[in-house]
Amino acid sequence: MTVTIPDWTGQVADEQPYPLVFATVSGAHLYGFASVDSDVDLRGAHLLPVTELAGLRQGPATINHIGDRHGVELDLVTHDLTKCATLLLGRSGDVLEQVTSPLVVRTTPLHAELLSLVPGCLNAGYADHYLGFSISSEKLFAKTGELKPALYLLRVLATGLHLMRTGKVVADLNLLHEDAKLPYVPDLIAAKRQGEHRRLGVDEGLPGPEQILADTVRLREQLTEAKATTALPPAPTAYDALHDLIVRARLAAR
Repeated sequence: MTVTIPDWTGQVADEQPYPLVFATVSGAHLYGFASVDSDVDLRGAHLLPVTELAGLRQGPATINHIGDRHGVELDLVTHDLTKCATLLLGRSGDVLEQVTSPLVVRTTPLHAELLSLVPGCLNAGYADHYLGFSISSEKLFAKTGELKPALYLLRVLATGLHLMRTGKVVADLNLLHEDAKLPYVPDLIAAKRQGEHRRLGVDEGLPGPEQILADTVRLREQLTEAKATTALPPAPTAYDALHDLIVRARLAAR
C-alpha cells in the first residue's frame, strides 16, 4: 500500500523556530496501518544555536506541538540534536525509527551523517525497548480489546524481533508479518481502515483477543531469545563519532 503524506507536512516543518536536521513521519503511517483519518505524527531533530546553550538561557531540548491542519490532527515533536543522539545511544526505539523513517519530509547533510552512524548505535539492548513497549501495549489491548492497540502490540514485537535477527530497522508491519508468522495481519489492517476502535472477537474472519495474546507471548519469547543470540554488540560504538558530529554542527552554525 502506498502511503500518502499530506503536502502541508513540509510547510509545518519549515515553520519551526530552529533549523531542522530532519523531519520524518512516524506513527501509524510508518507502521503501515494508517486510516484515512489517522493523525499525522511528525518527528525530527532541530539544532539549537550556541547562544542558547552556552549561557544561562537554554533553548528547548524538545519542542512539542499538537494542532490541526485541514481537519487532520498533527502531533509534532522535535529534539535538539544532542538529545536526539543521546536517545539513540540510550536505546530509544522511537527515535531510532524516526531517524531511519523512509517517510522523509525534510532532510539535510547532517541527517545523512546521522544515518551513517546508526549502525554504531544499534546494540542488543534495543530489545529491552521493544519488550518494555510491548508490555504497556498489551495492557492497553487487554483493557480495550480494540483493533488499533492490537496492531500496535504486534508491530512493536515484530520490529524488535527483526532488528535483533537482522540488524535492520523495519517498522512497517506489512513487511514484517510473514516472518513473524502473523498471517491475519493484512485482514486486521484492512479492518482498521473501516474503524480502528472495533473490538476483536466480534467480526467473523478476524482473530479474537485470545489469538493476539497467544502470539504476543510467542513473539515476546522469541524476542528474548533473539536478544541473547543477536550478532549486534552489547553496547553502542558510535559515541565518539556522534560527539564529533554534534560539535561540528554547532561550530558550523555559529
